[in-house]
Amino acid sequence: MDSAGEMDTSDGENRHTFDLHLSALRRRDREAQFVAPPAGGSALSREERRRRRRATAKYRTAHATRERVRVEAFNASFAELRRLLPTLPPDKKLSKIEILRLAICYIAYLNHVLDA
Repeated sequence: MDSAGEMDTSDGENRHTFDLHLSALRRRDREAQFVAPPAGGSALSREERRRRRRATAKYRTAHATRERVRVEAFNASFAELRRLLPTLPPDKKLSKIEILRLAICYIAYLNHVLDA
């Protein structure tokens, strides 16, 4: 202790304390980048808010469900179109592009029949 009753601290101890304080400030700044802004004001751009919303598990699950329903409806529509097209044999498996091409040809044929 010195004459005033205070503890002597060496420059090394002061430097260590300063480094600890500085690293705590840096850590707080890094963590602040991942925390949502206060409710009062929005510091995030519209694109950043959209990106964060899309990154949540709830959003991804809902999106996957919507996509699954869309694909099922798409496939059901192709199955219905396939059922309406005449082919030999009738149960022959066709790709989607083959179904579309066959539908185009069949529509052209029906138009030709109507015109004749």
